[in-house]
Amino acid sequence: MKPVVLDTNILLDIFVFNDERAANLKRAIVNGGISAIASQKTLLEFADVISRPLFQLDSGAQASILTQWQSIAQLHDDSHLAPAPWKCQDPDDQIFLDLAYQLRPSILISKDNAVLKIAGRSAQEDILITSDYNAFSL
Repeated sequence: MKPVVLDTNILLDIFVFNDERAANLKRAIVNGGISAIASQKTLLEFADVISRPLFQLDSGAQASILTQWQSIAQLHDDSHLAPAPWKCQDPDDQIFLDLAYQLRPSILISKDNAVLKIAGRSAQEDILITSDYNAFSL
């Protein structure tokens, strides 16, 4: 089974919004049915996003969400990642591309249009970039 990298917007759907569309994905991660991969930089990005006033999460809720994600994700050292051959318009999203590139063959699930635009080129490197929450089952 290919390792799965989840962009921050997917993690928000799973842990903050409890989006029903992400229920199968969350179940597969919690049950260990897929290898969901995180790295220090992706964790920092997620922590930064959930700390924003928009989400109205107090520090306890933020810590709980991060602890839950860290307890089920496999941590990959990103200190020496080879950069992906494509650059994302949003530099905050580059780490997800670099991580998926390092882990190839892999799946990167994202709803970010700047990331999704790279899907055609990434497929040549055996990286599926998709917004399909159920892509892990492919």
